[in-house]
Amino acid sequence: MIAPEHEMSGSSHSVSLKNPIRVRQRAEREFSVNGTPVDCVLLAFLSLVPDRIDMVVSGINHGPNLGTDILYSGTVAAARQGALFGRPACAVSLTGHGDGFSFNEAVEFMARNLQLFLDEWSEDHFVNINFPPHAGLPLRTAITFPSRRIYRDNFARFNAPDGNMYCFLQGEDPYSHKEAGSDFDAISGGSISISPVLIHPTNHEIEVKYQNLDFWTGGGAIA
Repeated sequence: MIAPEHEMSGSSHSVSLKNPIRVRQRAEREFSVNGTPVDCVLLAFLSLVPDRIDMVVSGINHGPNLGTDILYSGTVAAARQGALFGRPACAVSLTGHGDGFSFNEAVEFMARNLQLFLDEWSEDHFVNINFPPHAGLPLRTAITFPSRRIYRDNFARFNAPDGNMYCFLQGEDPYSHKEAGSDFDAISGGSISISPVLIHPTNHEIEVKYQNLDFWTGGGAIA
């Protein structure tokens, strides 16, 4: 187990390029690092784990990683990095906040179903898994696509005695368009959302809109 020392929400696919990463061994097979979740995966593959890694499981994260959250999430980025190394990978999140949530069902679900994820793995994707706050037994699952999240962020600002302005990101919790078959739709209905996600960016054929534009190049227009 390799984990960041501190809360790293919103770190996305950030990598520590300029500064050294401090690694502290906590137990025989447990390490903490003062880096990002992606740093943890890089260290696992390139330094700390002597054997072949069978699978990367990132999480279980406390809080949802639905839809376009995956662009910001350090938890999801760690799974993506595992897939970029050519290994099966899952990002796992529990959507509940506050008291009363339990990781127990999520832990047992992952332990009992790891082989299924291994069997279905291919090198083009990872799997993003979200659990409802109170899954209960028997568990229900849904194969989903990422929803479109709506963010309602703003900044609180104040001018400090040192002459600088300080800004703090705040706002209401995001919500999602409730599309049938989406991860948000599954979670809203009390099901576990299982979203296979491609690791390679794709433009979904939107490039067709740009193919016949005449761009200025300094030497005349080209198609």
